[in-house]
Amino acid sequence: MTESIRDKQARLLRLTHLLYRHPNGLTVRDMSRICGVSARTIQRDLKSLEESGVPIWQDEDEERPRYGIVDGYYIPPLQLTLGEATALYLAARLLCRHVDERNPHIVQAMAQLATVLPENLARALQDTLEVVSRQPDDPNFRHTFEVIALGWATGRKVRIWYLPARRQETRTHVIWPYFMEPGIRALYVVAHTETYDRVITFKMERIRQAELLDETFELPEDFLPARILRQSWGIIWDESVEEVVLRFSPEVARRVDESVWHPSQEVEELPDGGRLMRLRVSGTLEIEPWIKSWGNAVEVLTPQHLREKMAAEARALAAMYEDG
Repeated sequence: MTESIRDKQARLLRLTHLLYRHPNGLTVRDMSRICGVSARTIQRDLKSLEESGVPIWQDEDEERPRYGIVDGYYIPPLQLTLGEATALYLAARLLCRHVDERNPHIVQAMAQLATVLPENLARALQDTLEVVSRQPDDPNFRHTFEVIALGWATGRKVRIWYLPARRQETRTHVIWPYFMEPGIRALYVVAHTETYDRVITFKMERIRQAELLDETFELPEDFLPARILRQSWGIIWDESVEEVVLRFSPEVARRVDESVWHPSQEVEELPDGGRLMRLRVSGTLEIEPWIKSWGNAVEVLTPQHLREKMAAEARALAAMYEDG
């Protein structure tokens, strides 16, 4: 019978834990005996771990070499309550709905989570895992992800070759990766770039090459995602903040009330049953699609430039749908 992805990942997880608990390493025979599988299976598993990015070391004993995990790489296992595990399942589902390519690190993390979940949750996560595993693989993106994650974790600078959205040639930057942040169908790194001597946001899918450098940097203590992005609608952040005022029709009032759309929001009930919402955001570029998703159930009152832009787009849309 063909081995399922879940069974294999469970065995790889057990083997990873086993090597972590033996810092001096184990022989293939030792691992075969402890895991109750053949030596050939252990050798295949060690190869699979290496291919997934786990740094396996091997000593120089030609007859009975010992294998282990490079010190400092592996994070010890966590003990989770059912509620905590369910929260991670929901986070995994949300992440998978917003990724376009197969990331083996996401697959591996989800597979490990599936091994400890109750059966009903594990089956749902396993189904998600099968879908993600069929997505196209991008080796360059995977390498970029690994390099920037390592640079962020260890405080080392990274050289990137970046292709901006509106240019045909790449630009080289030496960045200090401060943190990574997920977006809709994209992943971003917020970093200080030595090219401009300031902090900007890079879309990781536009990074054509990444190289980890030996130079280190100091992460500012107060530079934290929740603090930096508190005024952002998504990932774009800036020190300048604009107030956006929206008027919602009574038909969508309940839907408006059901969610906290932004930390800065202030919602006022209007005499007709509608809602007046005030927001303070870092620019209006990212909030525009959200406003448009409400159709004619919302009206932009301020800022004026956004109101005019919405009006122009509404006229263009109406003209496109006119007969003839």
